[in-house]
Amino acid sequence: MDANESNAIAVHNPRARKLRSLVWNDFTKERKADGSYVAVCNHCKKQLTASSRSGTTHLKNHLVICTSTKRIKRKKLVVRRLVLTSSDAKSEGVLSSDHSQFDQEASRQDLARMVILHGYPFNIVHHVGFRTFVRNLQPLFKLVSADVVKADCMKMYENERLRLHEVLDRLHSRVSLNVDVWRSNEDVEYACVSCHYVDNDWRLKKKILNFAHVGCPEKEQEISKIILEKLQEWNIDGKLCSIVLDNCRTSDLVASELLGSLRMKGFLISNGDLFYARSCGHLLNLVVQKGLELACEIIDRVRACVQNVKSSQDRLARFQKDAEQMGIPQKPLVLDAPASWPSTYFMLETACQYQEAFKNLAENDVENTCFLSPKDWSDVRAIVGCLQVLYNDAMVKFSAAGVPTSNLFFRDMCGIHLLLKSWCSSPQPFVASMAKEMLEKFEQYWDLTRMPMAIASVLDPRYKMKPVEYFFNRIYDDASEAKTKIDNVRDSFVNLYNEYIGQSANSSKNQASYGGNSSSYDGADHGNGAECKSSRVTLSDTQRGLDQYLKETSSGHPARSDLDMYLEEAVHPSKSLDDNFDILAWWKYNAAKYPALSMMARDILAIPISVVPLDSEARSLNHYLSATDAVIVECLICAQDWIGDETEVSPVNTLALVSSAASFEGHGDEYLLPADGD
Repeated sequence: MDANESNAIAVHNPRARKLRSLVWNDFTKERKADGSYVAVCNHCKKQLTASSRSGTTHLKNHLVICTSTKRIKRKKLVVRRLVLTSSDAKSEGVLSSDHSQFDQEASRQDLARMVILHGYPFNIVHHVGFRTFVRNLQPLFKLVSADVVKADCMKMYENERLRLHEVLDRLHSRVSLNVDVWRSNEDVEYACVSCHYVDNDWRLKKKILNFAHVGCPEKEQEISKIILEKLQEWNIDGKLCSIVLDNCRTSDLVASELLGSLRMKGFLISNGDLFYARSCGHLLNLVVQKGLELACEIIDRVRACVQNVKSSQDRLARFQKDAEQMGIPQKPLVLDAPASWPSTYFMLETACQYQEAFKNLAENDVENTCFLSPKDWSDVRAIVGCLQVLYNDAMVKFSAAGVPTSNLFFRDMCGIHLLLKSWCSSPQPFVASMAKEMLEKFEQYWDLTRMPMAIASVLDPRYKMKPVEYFFNRIYDDASEAKTKIDNVRDSFVNLYNEYIGQSANSSKNQASYGGNSSSYDGADHGNGAECKSSRVTLSDTQRGLDQYLKETSSGHPARSDLDMYLEEAVHPSKSLDDNFDILAWWKYNAAKYPALSMMARDILAIPISVVPLDSEARSLNHYLSATDAVIVECLICAQDWIGDETEVSPVNTLALVSSAASFEGHGDEYLLPADGD
């Protein structure tokens, strides 16, 4: 048998291992005379190693740089286009050559997934450009109708809903909710119910459960009824920890309705004391807006100055020329959206840089009626100084946390509390009066949110009770009041722990203890031998009293609870406040050491108290979704959220990211809107 025959046998041996990688479509495996194998490129005929241990990565890398491959691909594309322009292409005939890997059903699923992920309209399949693109890319794909795409999307939604339902059923922890109200162009309201939880692998998750149509938005009972119905549908009404209702007009009434219903069923921890919370972002928004109300007159005048300059191209050109001659850094003027205080901050900050240019314009333009005195500009700078601290040190941090567990924000909110108190004593009367209004608003809402934030902070092993003690002793001037507040946090923490101890005890109630019955074996299986008990002392006899001795000598030293160990042990060392400490990984690692506390941590750390709220305009559905049936809207938005984790598109990017301060060079709050389908 010659070498060629042996090669042929080697190649066609039915017992030989199959070449499964797609890369072998571009290579031929050949056996050399010395028995080794090489992969010969079908395009450039270059030989590369093909041993069983060499893998296929080097083959894929070769195809990337193989110029012959590029030329052949271009030729195939030209040929394909020529075929599609023929009369046969009009009938969308199926080509059979070189397309054995094509899967019509899988491609339909990909199409539905694409429509969901990017918010495309169902009738995109009827767009000429899209149809041409698909035919040129894959002539074998049989384009379906818009109704079929819609049905495929609905089926994908239903499959993903069942999968999420199973995940929540198997979940060991409680869940927390965040409810936002959205509106369509026709003022139809939707309740977006999001679920926050730490999964069984100790990863923080957020899932949109429902995007439900609200029939009677003026009635708080309608929203509370929807929430209760959805909780029962998902079978999580018995494992609810907390809820955040920042965007509901009647949030207090909705929370009261929910609290009454769930408390009556005994579903809530701490009898519902931790059930209703406000987010840090919402609290900060309320506080700042209260302060800006006092400064509305001077802010309106700055806004009028900016509008005056931007209202005329000629005036804007002269303004920019004057600013350039004065050496003022060229930065676009910002006109704010009054409902968004970050945009107002950027407007005031930029205007201050152009103070001299505004003054020059007022002196030389007879039509200009806008003018601010030096004292006015001093007040504007004072406002900017306060807003700068709150925006850069608080709002940005609230919205930028990668894993926003609830332990991260207690120290910042206490810091804001201290700042407001210090500003109340400012030598600038304008700042002092504004700070007093802000402090009053802050304390009004801080009382509602302080406890869940404080408990979450205690569950941070880097700090435990230390931040509570440190900040409360500085915030409250009366030492007895500070001590009372600190004791309240400690007592609430202990009481909550005792609830979890009951849950933890159930899992270990029936554990058997060794010892105490070792003598029962003697005589039980010896029948009458018990009457002839030997007088010899055995080794077991010498050990028999150990159990009794342990009980007698240890009765005065009860076992320490995991709570005692946790609070008494030194705090976990940290390099800095921003050392990227992974608190969930820490609790996962120490769950066996602190069984009840780890259950607490998993529930409390998932409370979404860092959520940055959006103004009403930010929660508006686009034109495409506004004109879509409410059931379809819910399917598209929920499915988009659910499949975002499984694709290369991150959940944040699955929706069109729009900035409420988009004209402010990327500054300002960011909010999510479904991508425009038009």
